[in-house]
Amino acid sequence: MAHYQAMGSIPPKRHTQHRRPAGRGKQGELYYEELMGEEGFSSDSSLLYHRNIPSTTSGAREWTLPDQSTTPNHPLKPRHLRLHDLFAPKDVKTTDVVTGRRLVLGNGDVRISYVVAGADSPWYRNGVGDECVYVERGAARVETVFGAFDVAEGDYLVIPRATTHRWLPKRSTKNPLRAYCIEANSHIAPPKRYLSRYGQLLEHAPYCERDLRGPQGPLLAEDVGEKATDDAEVFIKHRGNGPGGIVGTVHSLPFHPLDVVGWDGCLYPYAFNVRDYEPITGRVHQPPPVHQVFEGWNFVICNFVPRKVDYHPLAIPVPYYHSNVDSDEIMFYVDGDYEARKGSGIGKGSVSVHPGGHAHGPQPGASEASIGAEYFDELAVMVDTFRPLELGEGGRACDDGVYADSWNRGRG
Repeated sequence: MAHYQAMGSIPPKRHTQHRRPAGRGKQGELYYEELMGEEGFSSDSSLLYHRNIPSTTSGAREWTLPDQSTTPNHPLKPRHLRLHDLFAPKDVKTTDVVTGRRLVLGNGDVRISYVVAGADSPWYRNGVGDECVYVERGAARVETVFGAFDVAEGDYLVIPRATTHRWLPKRSTKNPLRAYCIEANSHIAPPKRYLSRYGQLLEHAPYCERDLRGPQGPLLAEDVGEKATDDAEVFIKHRGNGPGGIVGTVHSLPFHPLDVVGWDGCLYPYAFNVRDYEPITGRVHQPPPVHQVFEGWNFVICNFVPRKVDYHPLAIPVPYYHSNVDSDEIMFYVDGDYEARKGSGIGKGSVSVHPGGHAHGPQPGASEASIGAEYFDELAVMVDTFRPLELGEGGRACDDGVYADSWNRGRG
């Protein structure tokens, strides 16, 4: 995210002395400078100034991750996953966004999980890759070492690899926090075609820097009513020999994680609300790349938002049948009436899995029924991957088992 920000107390020159305030004639102790950078000092980075040595730990233990095993989609078929069936209401109060995630789909590049949470999460960082968390419902305060965010329905929160943070849901029995978690083995960023050679979002991009929300801070322990000397545990996902090549560790710290007095740079978490996405439309049906919002290594993230649709006099507004020969297409249906899927059983909280090698498109009758439509009231988040996805524990648990037959319904 090459958009420079600076917060809190930083020295005039990087890699120079930055000291704590002290009495007259005295020199305060040095703050501890940490470079958090991507691609081995060759890409975006930020400098953070800590009160404590960031390498310090007082203990470590294993964290047994939620089931990360996956099962191939074999025999090959499209699937309908009902995410809202995964969490019983009685369990929400004790479930948190970090340890309560259930793996829906995954491969060597990306994992998609879902959680309904009412409890505060532990401190957490993902040491494998960036995360993009979409808030389907509810609201939360997310505290990070860069500062805090208030996120709510429709927000994407992009969290760089190794950012220590925690999720604090706003308590609501009517609208608990529902989060769709996209975990990369790489970095997640705006599509390159939206960016200038220097990283500015260009005029043809469907959003711009004004639409992005950075952290509010700096955030220190005392700012959240806690003591700087409070011990803490940080749950870490990192590379290892577990399922999917991922294992977990818990580090104990002899101080509070919120100890950054200032930072500056181009690497930090940011939020973007889907309502600020400006859809690109045309006279005839536009292909999915016009809906792209982010990308990672071997996958893209798109959103389909309420919009005017095709205005050619002979247009068919719903998609044509298509074979994703190079990718799996995963659509998470958030709101509205998805015209192409009417009659399939898909609704809010559904995920459709359309695997590479299988031609898919509108349900029977949907093409004819869409003719003359001027507006689609739909909201969906799509992840397309360039390696096949396998079913995680959560995906296996909520598969309706009959979606593949939905194109046969109504035949004579």
